[in-house]
Amino acid sequence: MSIINQYDDHFLPAYSNYPQGRYVSLLLVRRVESEAIFRTEGSGEPLSKEFVHAGLSGDEVIQRVVISKRKQTAVERRTGRELLRAHDLLFAKDEKSGVCALNRNNPCERCMDCMIYGYAAGGGGAQKSRVVTDDAFSLHDAGIVTATKQFNALYDNSTMRDPETGQPSASIGTDEYVKPETIFLDTETVRDVTAHEFRYVLGNILRSTRYGAISSRIGKVKNVLAGVILSDCEVFSNLELTQAVYDRLRGEASEPDFPLRTDAVVEAVRVATDELAQRVVGQLTILPPEEVVSLVDEITTLYADEGAVKAMVEAATRMYGPQG
Repeated sequence: MSIINQYDDHFLPAYSNYPQGRYVSLLLVRRVESEAIFRTEGSGEPLSKEFVHAGLSGDEVIQRVVISKRKQTAVERRTGRELLRAHDLLFAKDEKSGVCALNRNNPCERCMDCMIYGYAAGGGGAQKSRVVTDDAFSLHDAGIVTATKQFNALYDNSTMRDPETGQPSASIGTDEYVKPETIFLDTETVRDVTAHEFRYVLGNILRSTRYGAISSRIGKVKNVLAGVILSDCEVFSNLELTQAVYDRLRGEASEPDFPLRTDAVVEAVRVATDELAQRVVGQLTILPPEEVVSLVDEITTLYADEGAVKAMVEAATRMYGPQG
């Protein structure tokens, strides 16, 4: 039996405008698999970092690299929109508008992307996102997981001098980057979604692979689903989870080993989740590890079947009303 169907009482039977208090929190281990750059400004700017307490206990403060919330969901939205575009499920709001597009102030207000991730139209329409996110923090101190590298742009003669003028190129500098096998911990929470909408969001996460700047050449990331919590409220924060896992993995050492095996981090996330869940004021159901694995297998099987995926996104889209 489908894992999602086993817990169908935690999903809405149909889309609703009104909050229902049904939350599904996805605990993610984001493992960097190449060099990556996470920053909020343009080229040459440093990585995004914050000083925070190392763990939940003690007064030690460290600097952690941060992936901002929008840098995460923007990638996953585009992954989902590729799927919707392939099945002609991105629409025009009216005859005068172009097809629904990000950052164009012309949301169609009736595709899955608009209705799940939200939109705000200049004309007055708005839909609050039902995907709740926050900044993701590196598990290790920034000094351990970052380095700098010089870059340049060669001319056709393979030198830094213009072959016509002889002038040196100004395209030289340094970039700070995150090392391969750096771990970031993140919780994405979907609120008041149907089963099909949940499959769509989880599929977007598992199928997204490039994050940060210069993502056409670096920024390869593997998203691993470490846990799932069904609840009637939002659970603990990304920072709490990161600090709890840090405490567990460092043991007697001052810092967890680097790099770490993903399975060791996943196990630490599960233990930390059980501990942190005891402090949450609400009703929680934590999926057993074997069901989390089965859920990933279920989504993998679904997305391997083009006909099943098409049927899913079409059925979900019909919930939002006429599409003509």
